[in-house]
Amino acid sequence: METNREDITRKVLNVIDQIRPYLQQDGGDIEFIELTDDNTVNVKLLGACGSCPYSTMTLKNGVETAMKKAIPEVKSVEAINLEI
Repeated sequence: METNREDITRKVLNVIDQIRPYLQQDGGDIEFIELTDDNTVNVKLLGACGSCPYSTMTLKNGVETAMKKAIPEVKSVEAINLEI
């Protein structure tokens, strides 16, 4: 069964809504930007998450892990505003 982009995007938004309260507890937030053609989810980390030195770890170990578990079609989660 082929899952279309709208279904995947809806699932991505649902996962982000589930993760958001945990980020907000630490003064941060997350914003969905786009789902690419190769099923990479681009997000923007906001607030404390945008400048936190651990944001890459949070993104990969937290957000990406939860996203891939809920939506196997997702290849990776990338933050488009990480300042290194």
